[in-house]
Amino acid sequence: MIIIQLNQRQLKIIDIVKENEPITSESIAASLNVTRATLRSDLAILTMTGILDARPKVGYFYSGVSDLNLVGNGIKDKKAEDIMSMPVIVKQDISIYDVIVNMFLSDVGSIFITDDNENLCGVVSRKDLLKATIGGSDINRIPIGMIMTRTPNVITANRDEDILLVIKKIIEHEVDSLPVVENNEDGMKLRVVGRISKTSITKLFLEMLDN
Repeated sequence: MIIIQLNQRQLKIIDIVKENEPITSESIAASLNVTRATLRSDLAILTMTGILDARPKVGYFYSGVSDLNLVGNGIKDKKAEDIMSMPVIVKQDISIYDVIVNMFLSDVGSIFITDDNENLCGVVSRKDLLKATIGGSDINRIPIGMIMTRTPNVITANRDEDILLVIKKIIEHEVDSLPVVENNEDGMKLRVVGRISKTSITKLFLEMLDN
């Protein structure tokens, strides 16, 4: 069995909660002299592993550190490629309308955009598409490349990246999913090989609990 290693800040958070429970995230952040946003990923990991319990309008409680909390059936060794799913990819010159149809049929929260050489060049979310339709523009004529978030502003994950790091990226950047990428032969561009979403991570934790 593999033990999930907590970082120093997470250990400090546990001590603060144990001494002051119930305690709000604002108070924890003040004790550590950081912002609430800085603690978002740490608190998410501590609650997902069951070490802390969060109650709305009350605060955080200490649940206890046990083997059940910390042992994750090899989660520490799991990589992005172990849980990634098939990505939904479109070319940057297709219309916004076609992307909306594609997103609806695929039932995903974001779609990855590539150029003619299959290189990642952007990503579009439901929010992006909603903004485009509200504007009253002709979405049948405007290419998706006009409204997408462009690289290098797209947050990505590598195939061999630790799952815990991927979870932190999703939480800190507040995105629905990340493209899993690898370098093309020239090493300059990124090719999309997979997708990790909040659903993928939820399935992983459910699998751990079932085991």
